[in-house]
Amino acid sequence: MVISWLFDMFEFALVSKNSYFRFVSTSTHFFYPASTFSQKMPVDRNLYIIPNDSPVCQLDAEDAFKTLTEKERKYAHYVAKASFDGALAVFLQVSPESAPIFYVLYRLFKSETVEQLKEKAVSTGFSDDEWQAFLVYAAAFYSNSGNYKGFGDSKIVPGVEQSKIRALIEKSVAGKDDKVIKTWDSVEKVIGSLEANELQLGFGDKGVTCYHSSNITKADAEKIDRFFKQRNVESWNSRLFKEVGSDGKTTYTVKLASSEEGVVSEAVEFEGDVVQVIRGDYSLIMKRTHEWLDKAVPVAANKNQEEMLRKYVAHFKNGDINLHKDGSRYWIKDVGPSVESYIGFIENYRDPAGTRSEFEGFVAAVNKETSKKFQALVANAEEILKRLPWGADYEKDAFLKPDFTALDVIAFGSSGIPAGINIPNYDDIRQNEGFKNVSLGNHDEELMFKFHKDSFEVQVGLHELLGHGSGKLFQKNGDGTFNFDTNKVKDIITGGPIVTWYEPGETWSSKFGPLASAYEECRAEAVGYVLCCDSDILKIFGYTGELAQDVKYVNWLSEIRAGLLALEFYQAEQKKWGQAHCYARYVLTKVVLEAGQGFVKIEETKGEDGKADLHFKLDRNLIDSVGRPAVNAFLAKLQAYKSTGDFEGGKKLFESYGAVGETELHWRDICIARRKPRRLFVQPNTVESNGEVSLVTYPSDVSGVIKSFVERYEESAVEDLHACWKNDQKWF
Repeated sequence: MVISWLFDMFEFALVSKNSYFRFVSTSTHFFYPASTFSQKMPVDRNLYIIPNDSPVCQLDAEDAFKTLTEKERKYAHYVAKASFDGALAVFLQVSPESAPIFYVLYRLFKSETVEQLKEKAVSTGFSDDEWQAFLVYAAAFYSNSGNYKGFGDSKIVPGVEQSKIRALIEKSVAGKDDKVIKTWDSVEKVIGSLEANELQLGFGDKGVTCYHSSNITKADAEKIDRFFKQRNVESWNSRLFKEVGSDGKTTYTVKLASSEEGVVSEAVEFEGDVVQVIRGDYSLIMKRTHEWLDKAVPVAANKNQEEMLRKYVAHFKNGDINLHKDGSRYWIKDVGPSVESYIGFIENYRDPAGTRSEFEGFVAAVNKETSKKFQALVANAEEILKRLPWGADYEKDAFLKPDFTALDVIAFGSSGIPAGINIPNYDDIRQNEGFKNVSLGNHDEELMFKFHKDSFEVQVGLHELLGHGSGKLFQKNGDGTFNFDTNKVKDIITGGPIVTWYEPGETWSSKFGPLASAYEECRAEAVGYVLCCDSDILKIFGYTGELAQDVKYVNWLSEIRAGLLALEFYQAEQKKWGQAHCYARYVLTKVVLEAGQGFVKIEETKGEDGKADLHFKLDRNLIDSVGRPAVNAFLAKLQAYKSTGDFEGGKKLFESYGAVGETELHWRDICIARRKPRRLFVQPNTVESNGEVSLVTYPSDVSGVIKSFVERYEESAVEDLHACWKNDQKWF
């Protein structure tokens, strides 16, 4: 729930210093009237094909890597290998077909070069555009760790017919292996299918997921959440499967990610059904992960890193989440390392139930100059927190000053690269022991207007440290006492006593479920909105005078605009938001629109091409007098419901602003018609030879992305992925 993503920018022009901008775009996409969404419409395949002109950007880590000693490079290398090998588990979490698609693509591009394959593709009937579409599909599939977008969760299909892909595979060197052909056979029909329940991630009756077997419903997931709560256990690294016996008896199997296999707890009766917990999920992949981490121990920089790694190794061996928590405790203590990393099952955005997490691992080098700004923010955090609109009773008893570091990413294994992270996500550690913030700076080099990078740096800092790092959860302890004064503390909204709280075993994620991620991102974004207005905070980042005012204006401009563009990720037919950050930004855009007084206006107009366009107007002179008070009032309510664990109240508030009506659906049509493709990133690889570690970089094109993935993985790792997928077929 605590990653900030850079929302890709459309081209736009600032028409004047205080007026508005308009969307302009040269991309061509289909446009439908809003009224069509009230009818059953055929799916527009173009919305699920990654455009051939998608830009590819290099994750530039060369300068950062040069600053590391040989010992630090080895440490970075081993953790990077653990991160990338572990991230193979993501392909098993996303969809039943992602792992076999990975296997076929890997074997195809491993056996022959792109140039050799192109010759065979042309001979089997590929046009130049179709060949490019196939390469783009492969690169996007790799970059998103599966055939569903890491940002947006909608399906990705190739822009070329499956029959032509089959002809290419059969003619290739890889196609001489029956295993490749049989694997392709298993996915050929679904790879380009766009049935209604395949368009996005979700529970099996409405979407696709491998966090649960396809017969798991929302009610099933909620039942097992209650099972976990009763035992005071968290489900971050688990998956859930259901079998119904011939006698009608339902058995739920909870599988924990670990290399070791076996029973964790024997089958027990729970609410009329049977629940058993076993270990050994992704076992071969988890084994590779902890073996690489074990190699990093001798080259760790200090005892905290050594103990952290040992705890992680033990966690990936037996699946005990408490061992990962212990590792995270050592990680918090490792302040200011030259090489920063984190690894595990971290973020729960993509689980339809909102409680199970995607594997993620990264390693990065510290950007010392930018880190100085964030450290100054940390130094002033206790004073700044007093400005937030909820008072001392709703703030942690003591602010646990985190390490806040700017990083240049060397390796990031997951379904996407975030802009900033506030971790660990464990409520008990974050509230009582501490956390870290990191800003990942080298993933957004190409920005489209003058002050966006400056404002974005401010927003990430405020969002991660003072957004995610703020606020108290009111909890009832196991002995019946509370972590707040029940006689003194009053409800922000009602003014009366606190009547709801977190019971023992309840967490923020379990209490707010699928809404938790979007709600928390909205709260953190709102903190960035209001605090970027303060001149002393902007001064910490080096902005004063007119420059500071421009940075503040651009931050509000880009954040509110991102909320409008977020409509692309609204699932109109299901009337559902699928992407947490987009949902969060849209809600805040609705808040400022509601503020009125001419502060924000969105108007339809005609573009230079004669098609529908939008004018978005933000009056910079009203930010402090209209915008900030509106967001501040909304932020106070968000915190009140979060602190008290009042899910029903929070849900009602949030969904009232998150509603998408006919007007917004029409805006959505225009946003989709005017959209531009998102960037793909090509990451480097680290290679060890003769005892030395070097960095290998790749061209900024789709062939570079493909080559980086092929060279990133040993054949044995891909065979392990295939074996894990075969084991999963029982459930999907």
